[in-house]
Amino acid sequence: MRLGVLDVGSNTVHLLVVDAHRGARPLPAFSHKDDLRLAAHLDEDGRLSADGETRLRAFIEEALQVAEDKGVEDLVAFATSAVRDAANGEEVLDRIRTGTGVGISALSGPDEARLTFLAVRRWFGWSAGRLLVVDIGGGSLEIATGIDEDPDVAISLPLGAGRLTRDWFTADPVPADEVRKLRKHVRAEIARHVGEVARYGVPDFAVATSKTFKQLARIGGAASTSDGPYQRRVLRHSDLTEWAEKLAGMPADGRAALPGVSERRASQLPAGAIVADASMDLFGLAELEVCPWALREGVILRRLDMITG
Repeated sequence: MRLGVLDVGSNTVHLLVVDAHRGARPLPAFSHKDDLRLAAHLDEDGRLSADGETRLRAFIEEALQVAEDKGVEDLVAFATSAVRDAANGEEVLDRIRTGTGVGISALSGPDEARLTFLAVRRWFGWSAGRLLVVDIGGGSLEIATGIDEDPDVAISLPLGAGRLTRDWFTADPVPADEVRKLRKHVRAEIARHVGEVARYGVPDFAVATSKTFKQLARIGGAASTSDGPYQRRVLRHSDLTEWAEKLAGMPADGRAALPGVSERRASQLPAGAIVADASMDLFGLAELEVCPWALREGVILRRLDMITG
């Protein structure tokens, strides 16, 4: 069947069309996305602005036409932290549902972690043993560990690269005192949850997902995305520690010139590197292998699991 997945993220809103059926690997057929940066459209009261809602609805209407043109039989839509955390998030989703007919589910943070974990498990298989999965999004950090397809623990923290950049940094390059303050905050937040993960034992395999980790791995020397999804890509903590300090001291255009770094995400990479560095240090991870599948693929796989016959 041809399935459409509409991902309303904090940075990007993305329609992914895949050809898929139970027991088979989903094959991407078409991608349509826009950098709406919905998290930047939250006002002082934490409400999604009228302009943000208008832009989101316009994209959804456009995505519906694209889905129809591409022969999509089933459309699954979900939203992550920007809409989930908005004070009027449910109101916005209700109005969009009424106006477009598209029901968008606001995933909880732990559900994001569980679905991302599912995608990673399916990608690497049972031979990977106990997995530890770390994902840095625009609004939140997800951590999960387990030996099955459902993790033993799934944690979501408000430590997304975009959120932290907006809330903690006032200039670019980032002032050294702001880097220190954010570093202290991030490490304290993650450290509170290390015990929840550690009690299940040392992971056999540690995995990273998300654009932030992909870009950090590429800076550290990992293969380009043009080499395909089956190329092994690893982020080493020794490389990351060095780059976490360098990135904050560089201007955004300097970061954008680094291999694998997109111009639109260059501004939030220093905060993402701080979170990645803290995660690897506090969980004692010498390296993370980057998985090409993440939340969207987890949503697709869960949807296929629900289809009978």
